[in-house]
Amino acid sequence: MSSLPIHEAQNNLQKLIDQAEEEGKPIIIEGERSNAILLAEKDWSAIVETLYLLSIPGMRESIQSGLATPIEDCDGDLDW
Repeated sequence: MSSLPIHEAQNNLQKLIDQAEEEGKPIIIEGERSNAILLAEKDWSAIVETLYLLSIPGMRESIQSGLATPIEDCDGDLDW
């Protein structure tokens, strides 16, 4: 994860936004009183979705069980 002082970030904001989107890596912006993280919207959405799914009781175990199940053992009938 790269970092840079706030004055550099201010002068290069569009470039930094593009970089965060293209590389998929957060960028630390070092402020005078505190720091902040710049990341692409798609990465933030993925974090929020993951946190939501993990907040559902039993979801983590269900996902782990599903990942451990070989595809040939899956039921082909979907009730959607």
